[in-house]
Amino acid sequence: MKTIVITGSTRGIGYGLTDAFLERGCQVVVSGSKQTGVDQAVTLLAKKHNLERILGHPCDVSDYSQVKTLWEASVKRFGQVDIWVNNAGQGQAMQDFWTLSYEQITQVVQVNMVGTMYGSKVAIEGMLKQGFGAVFIMEGAGSTGRIHTGMILYGSTKRGLNYLIKGLAEETAGTPVIVGGLSPGMVVTDLYQQQREQNPEEWERTKRILNIMADRVETVSPWLVDRMLENKNNGADIRWATRGKIMWRFLTAPFTKRDLFNND
Repeated sequence: MKTIVITGSTRGIGYGLTDAFLERGCQVVVSGSKQTGVDQAVTLLAKKHNLERILGHPCDVSDYSQVKTLWEASVKRFGQVDIWVNNAGQGQAMQDFWTLSYEQITQVVQVNMVGTMYGSKVAIEGMLKQGFGAVFIMEGAGSTGRIHTGMILYGSTKRGLNYLIKGLAEETAGTPVIVGGLSPGMVVTDLYQQQREQNPEEWERTKRILNIMADRVETVSPWLVDRMLENKNNGADIRWATRGKIMWRFLTAPFTKRDLFNND
């Protein structure tokens, strides 16, 4: 039975990954920055899955000591960690970079970049000692280098993570640890809800694009989980939204009515 640790897994795609791993018989460590969020997620998951295969442990990924403790708690409970997913992320309101506060800049960089680096360091060190393991890093808008105006801060951190994935894959070559990237494409999560509330006019334009390109968590998460479980390749690029799929979506958009927000 494989043990999976997922940072930022109390909601959104992280929660979706947790649910899918549990459905496939894995043991999963649920983690988020707040104890209340962790407790709520575990309670919901326990309604569907065996509680003995679930560990809830809070972790602020921007605090190295908490990341280290997350690894130790996971190993203490389940004996090992087969897969570590660096999923925790911090979004931003869509606005020009120079209008952001320094607090916003610091928070996004600390969570998205520094937190992922902490998680990767802790996981790789632990996996080298145990003799096996895989680390996956969640990418996002900006990872490929494409510019998304109004999202420069977030995109810059994701571009940096793309470099981190490739660099770590080279450094772990020849070791029993593999590193890979996860690219879910556009997924409807509460990050978009924040944009909707903060910039209603921009949201209407964004919503039209999302209905063409985006998918729901429950569609993407199981696919990503299956690819992670079967992957044996170092440097794997597990990508849901391929170029061909995106082109097909745009070509068929005039003939296909997709409404991902029909519950709004």
